[in-house]
Amino acid sequence: MVSIRSPIIVILGHVDSGKTSLLDRIRKTSVAAKEAGGITQHIGATEIPIEVVKEIAKPLLYLFKFDLKIPGLLFIDTPGHEVFTNLRKRGGSVADLAIIVVDIIEGFQPQTYEAIEICKQFKVPFVIALNKIDRIPGWSPRENSPFLESIKHQNQKALQILEEKLYIVVGQLYELGFEAERFDRIQDFRKQVSIIPVSAKTGEGIPELLLIVAGLVQRFLEEKLKINVEGSGRGIVLERKEAKGFGTVIDVILYDGKIRKGDTIAFLTKNGIKTTKVRILLKPNPLQEIRDRKTRFYEVDEVSAAAGIRIVADGIENALPGSPIYVVKDNLEEIERSIKSEIGEFLFETDKIGVVVKADTLGTLEAIVRILKEKGIPIAKADIGNIDKEDIMKALSVREKDHVYGVILGFNVNIEKTVEDLVKSTKIKVILDNVIYRLVEKIEQYIEEMRVKKSRAVLESLTPPGKILILPGYIFRRSNPAIVGVEVLAGRVRPGTYLMREDGKVVGKVKAMQSESKSLNEARRGDKVAISIDGAIVGRHLEENDILYTYIDESEFKKYKQHKEILTEDEKEVLREIARIMRRKNPTWGV
Repeated sequence: MVSIRSPIIVILGHVDSGKTSLLDRIRKTSVAAKEAGGITQHIGATEIPIEVVKEIAKPLLYLFKFDLKIPGLLFIDTPGHEVFTNLRKRGGSVADLAIIVVDIIEGFQPQTYEAIEICKQFKVPFVIALNKIDRIPGWSPRENSPFLESIKHQNQKALQILEEKLYIVVGQLYELGFEAERFDRIQDFRKQVSIIPVSAKTGEGIPELLLIVAGLVQRFLEEKLKINVEGSGRGIVLERKEAKGFGTVIDVILYDGKIRKGDTIAFLTKNGIKTTKVRILLKPNPLQEIRDRKTRFYEVDEVSAAAGIRIVADGIENALPGSPIYVVKDNLEEIERSIKSEIGEFLFETDKIGVVVKADTLGTLEAIVRILKEKGIPIAKADIGNIDKEDIMKALSVREKDHVYGVILGFNVNIEKTVEDLVKSTKIKVILDNVIYRLVEKIEQYIEEMRVKKSRAVLESLTPPGKILILPGYIFRRSNPAIVGVEVLAGRVRPGTYLMREDGKVVGKVKAMQSESKSLNEARRGDKVAISIDGAIVGRHLEENDILYTYIDESEFKKYKQHKEILTEDEKEVLREIARIMRRKNPTWGV
């Protein structure tokens, strides 16, 4: 039997942007609308029936002609990126829509960018809740009022500041490739991101936020919400924890089908796929705050999607947060193949050259692996847990082949105490962070530094590209060796370098260089120095005002092409001139 489930909504945003306060205000506003049915409490989630949404947004229904048929909105109770990434599933996320909370005074902050990046990675549409409008100077708060009603009572100065702050956020979204507008000015909800000004403190804008979220999901995501209510349950492990009286339990978001007491379930552990039987299914008592440790639970025999449930079972101590969880009928092999195939995309070890990635959960690991792949950073190993000896040995084996990628990335994990000395003695590079975008920035910066270092080492062994002018009046000796005064017009010149004329004829080899009676190892653009040239005779091979180039063979030229990003502009120009000279005789030289 096909039915439409409640969409799963997550709340994301920077620390202190008001994520938790906004969720609390949504719950409080919904509880207040008890005549419409109040709210339904799940494990790790709060469901707001659609009748409650309609009651709260009653004054706005005539403005937005949304035909709301969804049963309600299922809000994940713990806001933030970690829980969101644990809602991962093949090809995207269990979450249907994200509300990204932005402090209207502060604008975009580091974790705002991260929230948007993660939404992109997991293909989750989002709206912006522009929070704390009550902090706009001169704002006159109106408790629980729709935003469109509240702005009718504000002074011109407050409205002007609101517009300025709103369009700063519009601009920041545009820079990230998103067209955005205030929700009531949107021409096309499919192409533009909705920005809803709200106050978690006063409740202003909450009616619009709930209505826009419900309307967008109904209009554009209805197909995704269709489920077989009698089918085998499918869900995601949100958290694993200890619960008094039950031991280890797992909190699960069920997004499809049904799960019953006594069902066999399959899930992922650090050591592979495990199966067990459901001993107890728990739901919380109605209208209790799920984050309240005193919340009491009651047992149920079965639960249908979408729902947040707690499962008590043997052998779930090692269940991984972010793991898919399936009800098994007679299709265990098929389910095992499906799980292995799914996690194989981001939980793996290969013999390839690449970085080692460790993360705290499957969700964060997948997010990081996706971003690194998108940026072209190769990965040799990706796994869950703290950094251990195996990780260090893996990074060392990579470093032996390629110094650039012999590095370990750790997200929200630590280096195990037993291997701290090994990290120091091997000098293996370990980069740790608990913000994904910062971790990625650090590895990009490190790789770039190592590439430049590697390129410089290669180029140091090559003949430097250089162009010099023989200064008139500075012929100190005509031969054996010729000694002349020169100016370096571009690039660099070193002793041991052969020199050629503009016709490609090699005239001799730089024996030594001096400036003010001091020997030099190198002369650069703008330097005026005396050089001795073995094999050259002034008057026969070269003259005053002649321009000479360093002689670079074809293999060296090709290496320069491979590392051109670290060359100066004048070095690149000298190489182009040398190539033109050589191609007069051989048109394919250096190609």
